[in-house]
Amino acid sequence: MKTLILYATKHGAAREIAQRIAKNTSGATVHDMRNDGNPAVSGFDCIIIGSSVYAGSVHKEVKAFLSKNADNMRGKTLGLFLSGLDTSKEETYFERNFPADILKMAKARFFLGGIFDPQKAGFFERLVMKAATKQTAYTNTISDEKIRQFAEAMIK
Repeated sequence: MKTLILYATKHGAAREIAQRIAKNTSGATVHDMRNDGNPAVSGFDCIIIGSSVYAGSVHKEVKAFLSKNADNMRGKTLGLFLSGLDTSKEETYFERNFPADILKMAKARFFLGGIFDPQKAGFFERLVMKAATKQTAYTNTISDEKIRQFAEAMIK
């Protein structure tokens, strides 16, 4: 099964997750939607789409891709993942950011953790993180176990 893993990220957490999913998925091609545009999905059997979440929203590139390619993904195995630190609203994030028909098509949808790196964050981002979560230090909650579970769910 040829798999296309598309991701959008600001600081790299979704890229890290996409690459780890690829290691658990044979024949996977990883593609950065923010820097490389959108590839044709026609040559792939499985499409995995992921994004980091900022202020409750996925990247605009993900929304644009879904809007343009929803019909092209019918009949393909579809998986969705999100990256972030706030797991308390993960179902809300999926429902708010993905059309209902895309959510129905998805074989798997997982919230796979995130990274906060104060050295990569801007002043405002550091201020928000400190005020909202009291977090000021490097934090990595990406779960290899959840990534493995996601990859397994996609091939079942």
